[in-house]
Amino acid sequence: MIPFSVLDLSPITLGSDAAHSFRHTLDLARHAERWGYRRFWLAEHHGMPGIASAATAVLIGYVAGGTSTIRVGAGGIMLPNHSPLVIAEQFGTLESLYPGRIDLGLGRAPGADALTARALRRNLASDAEEFPRDVQELADYLSASPRQTVRAVPGTGLNVPLWILGSSLFGAQVAAALGLPYAFASHFAPAQMMAAIALYRAEFRPSRQLAKPHVMLGFNVFGADSLEEAQFRATSMQQAFVNLRSGRPSQLPPPVEGYIERIGPQERAILEQVLSCASIGTPEKVRSDVRNFIQRTGADELMITSQIFDHAARLRSFEIAAQALAEVPLERTA
Repeated sequence: MIPFSVLDLSPITLGSDAAHSFRHTLDLARHAERWGYRRFWLAEHHGMPGIASAATAVLIGYVAGGTSTIRVGAGGIMLPNHSPLVIAEQFGTLESLYPGRIDLGLGRAPGADALTARALRRNLASDAEEFPRDVQELADYLSASPRQTVRAVPGTGLNVPLWILGSSLFGAQVAAALGLPYAFASHFAPAQMMAAIALYRAEFRPSRQLAKPHVMLGFNVFGADSLEEAQFRATSMQQAFVNLRSGRPSQLPPPVEGYIERIGPQERAILEQVLSCASIGTPEKVRSDVRNFIQRTGADELMITSQIFDHAARLRSFEIAAQALAEVPLERTA
């Protein structure tokens, strides 16, 4: 079987608050550790009423402190929002506290709307040119290079594994050029997935961290013991995504019956695209869908996400995904 991991946004459900979200995140991580997930990643977003993981490094420390073996990391840190030195110090601290368990995924999107991005003191005009240099600067801070005149304390020499995140060809090019593992956001932006995978593998240059390409793909799972329940549970994420794309970001709403039948063709088209990398159904359906997805893409690892309103139902969905992936043989054809 291929490794499988969790992406959590620490969702804030309608009528709840961040404190409840954090407790649910830790509970999910503890279950994921028992179910065999390799990593538990949290994503940086700002100003989003339904996402509580803005202070990503702080939340990683909370999760790592409440678990024992699972790797915990960022999927990701939006590096242009930060000084590379500060991120090196934050993740050097995490690696010092939880040695051998910390990952650092890096993206260049703001993880916010334009006004919030400006409030983060971000210069949106220079991202494309500066992002690869910032990644290399960060990598240098975490290395033991004697050339470093500025040192990350803690951080220097800890070699926290770096990943490049992306949803376009740019991230694939950066990951390939730097010889880093690549995580593609196919769980919400699958349009360029196959092209990005092909480019990354074709242009990959081995590095000290990685000898050959490694692709992790995001995949939505809404698993339940009946198809009807799975379809019902998936409507929370469907509503939230339509709200986001319509400029009305919201807390994660409760599921509703017949949601797809009530929306218009434009909203359906949005969901058809985003859910092209998803499985909604019974354990048997999830097993078949993940097997087909792995065979089609040649993924080296899957990162499962499951935006479900009810916490117990969300746990069950991740449990179904883990069982399905554990039963899928390693038969990649891409």
